Amino acid sequence: MKLNVINLGIALAAIWALATLSAGVANLIWPGYGVEFLKLLDSLYPGYHLGKWGFGGVLVATLYAAIDGFVWGVVIAWIYNLCAKCFKKEKE
Repeated sequence: MKLNVINLGIALAAIWALATLSAGVANLIWPGYGVEFLKLLDSLYPGYHLGKWGFGGVLVATLYAAIDGFVWGVVIAWIYNLCAKCFKKEKE
């Protein structure tokens, strides 16, 4: 079975962006929520700084997460398809 590279990229982008957005908004409502996760994002995404810019900062992190999720989805699907192709040849 071959994975659709673009579809997996879009799916992972949506999931990762939604997780980042929900954690960021929850942190704005309840300041102690998800601090360690958001600190991790702060160290990964150069335009996002935990506690600065309020909701604008959450949107920046969400945009980074969407791009990050898309790229990883494409890479994972490409590697999967490459491995599936190699192992299919071995079986034949």
